[in-house]
Amino acid sequence: MSTPGEYYRSLPPVSKTYGVACLMTTAAFYLDLYNPESIALFYDNVFKRFQIWRLITNFFFLGPFSFPFAFRLIIIAKYGVSLERGPFDQRTADFVWMFFFGALSLLVSDAVPALWSPFMGVSLVFMIVYIWGREFPNARISIYGLVSLKGFYLPWAMLALDLIFGNPLKPDILGIVAGHIYYFLTVLHPLAGGKYVFKTPRFVYILFLFGIIGGSPAATTGEQQQGNAAEGVAFRGRSYRLDSDTHTNAST
Repeated sequence: MSTPGEYYRSLPPVSKTYGVACLMTTAAFYLDLYNPESIALFYDNVFKRFQIWRLITNFFFLGPFSFPFAFRLIIIAKYGVSLERGPFDQRTADFVWMFFFGALSLLVSDAVPALWSPFMGVSLVFMIVYIWGREFPNARISIYGLVSLKGFYLPWAMLALDLIFGNPLKPDILGIVAGHIYYFLTVLHPLAGGKYVFKTPRFVYILFLFGIIGGSPAATTGEQQQGNAAEGVAFRGRSYRLDSDTHTNAST
């Protein structure tokens, strides 16, 4: 059995970094090191007072210490790590771009007054759940040991749980929309015969080259990136498609 330190060191870089950042943000809140309003997304402050950090910091606050907060961290540690080690194995730069794209999509939706939320971290986490469910549709999921279902239905089951527990549904729905847009552009459209044009931008690779993002980008060579585009497949590795009968075991 591995120790907590060994488990932490074994985690892939992107999921580990995001999970730790969310944990530290909430811990700092309880230590009265900042006011949550100072990191929340208010577009008036972004554009009129040039508080650009709000575009980023709002994604790191998952709420106060509570069962929902712990559950969201577990999602990052379980399903984020599963994606990073599976379909995105040796493709860290592409996994980072998935986070960037999800964040950008949510920032655009947040500009609509009816969809605005001061913190979009919950939506970003839910996007991870949706993409995992599409990439592992036949994985067996156990919800609290009471209900067993396929991975494809996991985001909808979690949406139902939030409805039962009285949690807001808007962040979940926005995460589903952002995840579906990403999955459509990177998988469904190319598989339907469309041209794959959703390449990871060069600036993401530059972040690796200058050491701003840790880990190995792996798919940073032009040959492999062009190969992905030519094949029209964004997700590669130990993943299962909708028409696959293979399944893995997982629990929530």
